[in-house]
Amino acid sequence: MEIRTIKADSGQLRPKPDQSNLAFGDIFTDHMFMMDYETGKGWFDPRIVPYGDFCIDPAAMAIHYGQEIFEGLKAYRSKDDHIYLFRPEENLKRFNRSASRLCMPNVDIGFFLECMKQFIRTDKDWIPQNDGTSLYIRPAMIATEAHLGVRPSNKYLCFIILCPVGAYYKEGLDPVTIYVEDKYVRASIGGTGEAKVAGNYAASLLAAEKAKEKGFTQVLWLDAAERKYIEEVGTMNMFFVIDDEVVAAPLTGSVLPGITRDSVIQLVKDWGIKVSERSLSIDEVINAAENGSLKEAFGTGTAAVISPVGQM
Repeated sequence: MEIRTIKADSGQLRPKPDQSNLAFGDIFTDHMFMMDYETGKGWFDPRIVPYGDFCIDPAAMAIHYGQEIFEGLKAYRSKDDHIYLFRPEENLKRFNRSASRLCMPNVDIGFFLECMKQFIRTDKDWIPQNDGTSLYIRPAMIATEAHLGVRPSNKYLCFIILCPVGAYYKEGLDPVTIYVEDKYVRASIGGTGEAKVAGNYAASLLAAEKAKEKGFTQVLWLDAAERKYIEEVGTMNMFFVIDDEVVAAPLTGSVLPGITRDSVIQLVKDWGIKVSERSLSIDEVINAAENGSLKEAFGTGTAAVISPVGQM
């Protein structure tokens, strides 16, 4: 398929932000990528167009039945003005796994990656250069068929938007505080926890708001069955360093398989440090903190990068 490009005219161009004061998720570039799907026809009309509102039917099935998935990755500008992506194929593989979990169509990874690259090149002047900044890339897919009735949609819209960003947490690289949630649950084994779907994040909001009221940055989720074992934080996977062992929660179906998580595990193994993906109870973490064997706790994620945890 040929990728059409319709450039924004002068009246549609947006003012570029101050790179020294970038927040996360509020400012978007001049264009967006879109591509449509129909059952029996497949994907069609890939296009880069000026950033703008969607026209969507009130009966679109994404609104009523929650067929929505997304991804998050980043583009970086080097000091010699080259543009780099970090393991984008892994994000697109996860995008397809999420799509399959919600009975949504897969994308061709090679073609979709080329669409993404062409889109980034179109808005390359938006990629910030200051330390700690990047261009956040948000691919997403929604069900657009107008139908009331519980079944998979026959029509979908896949799109990408771009966002110049600074640090996700206001603390930057300073330690964040996380609240251990033992009442609410985010996901359970057999559910959609390992997929990047909108509903997972909607389910996390109430606990996150209550944690913020208590002065914490984020929520640390425990397993749904026993409220005992560490799973993940709402925006990042968690690691604990106990004695000389780096421990991460296993990928048993309720934890998002993070790309940064996987990269950290590979790096730590290459450094000759013991890494375990095993069930870790909150009691074990507390005991380790009390006896001094807990050396470090940190989270990983595309948005959160590597974030040290200072208080639980």
